[in-house]
Parts: sequence; C-alpha cells; structure tokens
Amino acid sequence: MDARTRELLKMFNIDGQIERLDMLSGQDLVIEDEIKMKIVSGSKKEKMQPSFGFFQRSRNAIMGAADAVRRVASKGGFGDDNRRTEALIITRDGMIWTGCANGSLVQWDGNGNRLQDFHYHSVAVQCLCTFGLRIWVGYASGTVQVLDLEGNLLGGWVAHSSPVIKLAVGAGYVFTLANHGGIRGWNVMSPGPLDNILRSELAGKEFLYTRIENLKILTGTWNVAQGKASQDSLVSWLGSAAGDAGIVVVGLQEVEMGAGVLAMSAAKETVGLEGSSVGQWWLDMVGKTLDEGSTFERVGSRQLAGLLIAMWVRNSLKAHVGDVDAAAVPCGFGRAIGNKGAVGLRIRVYDRVMCFVNCHFAAHLEAVNRRNADFDHVYRTMTFGRPSNFFGAAAAGTSSAAQMLRGANVMGANYSPEGIPELSEADMVIFLGDFNYRLDGISYDEARDFVSQRCFDWLREKDQLRTEMGAGNVFQGMREAVIRFPPTYKFEKHQPGLAGEKKRVPAWCDRVLYRDSRSAHVSECSLDCPVVSSISQYDACMDVTDSDHKPVRCIFSIDIAKVDESVRRQEFGDIMKSNEEIRYIIDELCKIPETIVSTNNIILQNQDTTILRITNKCGENYALFEIICEGQSIIDEDGQASDHHPRGSYGFPQWLEVTPAAGIIKPDHIAEVSIHLEDFPTVEVFVDGAPQNSWCEDTRDKEAMLVVKVQASYNTNETKNHRIRVRHCCSSQTAQLGTRPNGSGQIQGNLLRRADYQHLSSSYDMVNHLRNLHSP
Repeated sequence: MDARTRELLKMFNIDGQIERLDMLSGQDLVIEDEIKMKIVSGSKKEKMQPSFGFFQRSRNAIMGAADAVRRVASKGGFGDDNRRTEALIITRDGMIWTGCANGSLVQWDGNGNRLQDFHYHSVAVQCLCTFGLRIWVGYASGTVQVLDLEGNLLGGWVAHSSPVIKLAVGAGYVFTLANHGGIRGWNVMSPGPLDNILRSELAGKEFLYTRIENLKILTGTWNVAQGKASQDSLVSWLGSAAGDAGIVVVGLQEVEMGAGVLAMSAAKETVGLEGSSVGQWWLDMVGKTLDEGSTFERVGSRQLAGLLIAMWVRNSLKAHVGDVDAAAVPCGFGRAIGNKGAVGLRIRVYDRVMCFVNCHFAAHLEAVNRRNADFDHVYRTMTFGRPSNFFGAAAAGTSSAAQMLRGANVMGANYSPEGIPELSEADMVIFLGDFNYRLDGISYDEARDFVSQRCFDWLREKDQLRTEMGAGNVFQGMREAVIRFPPTYKFEKHQPGLAGEKKRVPAWCDRVLYRDSRSAHVSECSLDCPVVSSISQYDACMDVTDSDHKPVRCIFSIDIAKVDESVRRQEFGDIMKSNEEIRYIIDELCKIPETIVSTNNIILQNQDTTILRITNKCGENYALFEIICEGQSIIDEDGQASDHHPRGSYGFPQWLEVTPAAGIIKPDHIAEVSIHLEDFPTVEVFVDGAPQNSWCEDTRDKEAMLVVKVQASYNTNETKNHRIRVRHCCSSQTAQLGTRPNGSGQIQGNLLRRADYQHLSSSYDMVNHLRNLHSP
C-alpha cells in the first residue's frame, strides 16, 4: 500500500466515520438533499433528532472524503516521481536528451550540464529515438511528437490509443509500438514538404478508397433510484429495441447512493479502483437481456458511485471496433464526490472515434446555472484512459493492431493540443443521463392536463434545457430529436400515473443529446464529414414502474465514412512513383552529400594525436557521419597486416580514441575528428569473438580499419563510406620509417606516405586498395 492510499484510508475508521477532518471551504458546505435518508420512528419529535444525527454523520463522511481526495490528489502525483527519467538518447550533434514522467524533455551536453527544458505534453514520456536532425518522442497518452535538435516542436499527432512504448527507425519510416501490440509506421520525412502535396493528391482520389458503412446504435438512460429492475422491465426497455443494433450503450444513475457508498467510492477512485456488487448486478442483468456471449459482448464499463455506463458490441461487429477507453468526472461536493458527475466511454468504430457520456447533474428547479456548470466541467475535464479491467477482442481492436504505413503525417491531425477538451476531438459525441432540467413557469395542474392530452409542443416551450441550449449556455453545438413522449419524472414506484402526493411538476429530466461531424457547410457523409447520424427512435418506456424515473432510449442510424487502407496504400504508392515533383523532392532529400576526408592512412606512436578532417562539399544539405572500427590486425616484421579480427559491435580498440565518433556537418563546412593513441601496455586477444586483455608488455604494431559512414538527413537506407587505416607503431623500426618524409625528425600529421592524394568521394570502396598499402 503506497503513501497516498494510507493517507486516504486513515481518514476513516471501520464505520466510515471521520477520525480527523481538516478545515473545509465554504463551497464544500453546500449539501444536496438528493441523498436518500429514510428514518422510521413513532413520532415526528422522535424522528427529528435521529434524522439530524444521521445527516451530520453523512455530511461529515462525505465532506471528509471530498477533502481527502483533494488533499491526496494535490500531494500525490506531483512530487519527485514526476521528474523521474523514463527515456534517454544521444543525438548526432553529441547532445543527450532525457524524457521525464511529467512529460518534460531535458537537453544535456556531453559533460552532463543541463542546458534546456522543454514541455510540450503533460503526459509521461515513454520512449525517444533520433534520426538525422530530428527527435521523435512517444508518450503514455499514445501521442507522438517530432522535434528538431534545437528542441522546437515540428509536429504531433495521436499515433495510438495506448502508450507508445518503443520507437525504431528503418526503411524510411519511424515505427511506433503501442502497449496493446499495435505497430504503425510514419514517414521519416514528415512533417515536411511532401505533406501538402501528398494530401492534395490523395484527396483527389478519395472516391476510390472511401467506403460508407451504416451502423445502428441503441442508447438507453435510466435513473433507477437505488432500485433493481425486473427482467420484464429490461426487456421492455432494451430487449425489444436491440434487434438490429450493432452497439448498445446503457447509462444508469443512482445505482446506489448514501454517505457510506459515496465515501467508499471516493476512496476507491483515489487508489485507482472502481465498481461495486450492485453495479455488477446491473451489468449481469443487462447482459442477460442482450444475450451476452451469444449475440453481444461487453467491451467496457465505468462506475463512479451511483453512475454506471456500459457498452455491448454485436459479435459480428467486433472486428471493426477497438480502442475502448473510459473516464469519470465527479461534480458533487467540491468536484470530488460522485453523487453528481459523469462517466464516459470512448470507442473506435471503423477507425472513427465516438464518445458516450452518462451524466447526472444538479437537482432542483432553481439550479439551472449549477447544471450548466456541471456540463461545462464535464466537457472540459473528461480525460479518457485505458482501465485494467477491460477485456475481449474488441478492446484490442484490429484498427490499432494493423500495421499501417502512413505516407504523409498531417501535422496536428488527430492531435489534441494542451487545453483542448478530448470530447471535442471525437467524430461523434452522445450525452445521455438525468440532466435534471425542469419545466419553468407552469403549475402541476397545468402540466398534468397537457400531459394527459399529449400536448407536448406547449410543454417544450417551458423546458429549461431547450431554453438554455437556445441561449448557448449549455450543450453547445449539440442536437436532440423532437420529444414526443411524456415527461419522465416524477412517478411513484410500482404505480402508474404521475405522483400525486407532493404534486411535483413533471419534467423531461432524462435525455439523449448528440453531435456528429456535420457542420453548417458540410452535411453529406465523406472523409471530410465522416460521421452523419439520424434518429430513428426516441421514446420513453412509460409502462416501466421500477423507479420514480422512466427509462429513455434513443436509436441512432449512423453513416460512417471509412478508408479502405489497401486501396489507399495502392494509390499512395502510385502517387509516390508517378508524381515528378514528389520524386524530385525525395531524391534531393535523400541525396548523400559529397564529402572528402583529409587522409586515409594514419600512423600513431607515443600517444600521438592526429586531426582527421571531413569536408561537406555540398552547399545545401547537411551530412551525417559516424565512425566505426571494422577490425584490427597485427603488423608482422615485414610490415604486412595479419591476424585480422573483426570488431563487430565492440567499438574501438583500447589503444585508440576517436572523438567525436559521430556528428553533423553543415553545408560547406568541415568537421574535425581527433584520432588519439592511448598507451595501454596490454595484449588484446579474442575469446569466442569477445576481446580479452592480458596485462603484459605489448610491443607489436597494430592496425585498425576505421570506416567513416556518411548519410543524408532523411536517408535511412544508404551510406557512402570512407575507409581509413590507423597504425599503432611500437617498434623503433617503424618509427624511423615514419620520419623519412621531408627529412625532418617530426612526422607531419603522422600520415603514411601515399603516392597520390585521393578524394575518396569519387571512390568510396577503397578496402582492397588499402589492404595492399604497406609502410615503405
């Protein structure tokens, strides 16, 4: 049990009573009378004191839970752990980059000095990779970002719906591996000059790879008032309407309430738990109604205190569904307790994102502004994540697991910048629940008369939700089908007709609203407007009497524009091959710059240091270089190399230091590399291919074959190589031979004499020639 859990749980004793309670703010003292408290006693006077005592205990427990949740949340998750390093890379310019658990990126120099901090995303960095002049960052949110070596953000997008755990470069792509096993490839040149051209060309062929799929979705909402429904009621509500539905989404409110339930729910949420036995009962009963297992499979659910949302997918549709995520937003008691709030599910269908949000907003006729504020809080703060209790094939989804090679990454596409609500990024959003909006300016008797005559048009004019939506105060940009059913609240349980005891004005508390991809300018289903919906049924089950609310259902008929990936890949390949502008840009970006090296033969002795110069003769493109040791040989008495041993991945010999071994050369610039002799009196032998050292005097001359590999900034496949022979001379004979040039005692540049100085850019494969070279 971690410190956060202990701090929360020690707030409560075994009965749920507060053992200690910090000072609460005035806002926290607002108590809603929706908490059901039923106290039975003999007289009114006898009832008052027990009622007050129970109310005080309930208030204390709930307010203590709210305060504990806020306090633990403020202390946990923002400490030193958030600065923990999660990933590290070294870029070609010699800088070191680290990614942290709080999403920050830190640049260090080679000596360990911290240079700059960058923060482009608030979620933990999971992995880093670099190629050329760019850094790729994978986050726990599934987002990928691309930076230049100065730390400037070039682009970002949502690559997967689960954490990106690995990045790798190859074949012109950067491949991303997600936690759920999905792999996708992204063109190494993107973001870049190809994006706009490819986007335009592909848009012109959109009709070739666009497919329209039709989908029926049944949504149902019901405030069950802490009761349990009969099987007949569930069949009447859902069973009769689910016949041709591909997806069924059910939202319940007041599954269970009361101070103890709310306090326990708050404690569970703080330690990452959710759900209850009552919630599981409802999931089982609805699943039985839908013939779960044979016809439907439940792919996700989320419970927050009395709020519960669950989703079932028809078995025949599972192959096209995936990436199921869940979210919860409490709105009660300082935005910490779930007696009011929302739970949501997000799903990808035919590669389109849909969100379903089950809400329970503030009660009472006069609380219009609080209801508006509840919606605003839910819409702005709902953040989806993958719970650990999701299961089934649909939770993984073929759309994420498929290997998809994207030719052009649209900068910012599918990428939610900081501060933009996640719900606004979905292709379709459906809100359902007990929104608690009432009828204004009408008496109970008037309302009852209109309802009995089924004159709903005039009643709708009194509807608070319709008024607030018309004023742009709530559910902005959303729609609702025309209401042609009676108000769904308030009724006596197990009795037909409106409740007459309190004569409360009825209201359409229970609603379903939605937003699809349509705009004022585009309404036809296409890739620009990928989700277009219509309502085929919107009604209430007035014959169900298990609660003081009536269950409501809404059936959507949805057209979804999807991409036939195989056809689009084919079109993409044709464009890449046939478009001359694209071919020219690719050739220019992948062209390896012409480079020359100052020598291809070096002699070192007595801890000499020689400077190797690599010149980029190209006036436009950067050149990337890397120096490796291809192998080491022993020089015999005749000056010939023998006993050759490949180095493989073991780096340079111990006697040789190359600094820097990799780098970037600007156009028309020269890179200087130090080749230094380290004086190690050891004999290096190889055992099973691995170098082993014997500490004894070593007087043999040695020779290492270095390879300078030169690449273009965007070319992952090709290199041009310069081979350089470096000889370590220990014997006096070799040293004397090396002093012959120019008749001086100092070796100029420590270079072996060559009959002809060669610009190796014109002939890169010199290995055979170099092997034949030997000391004079």
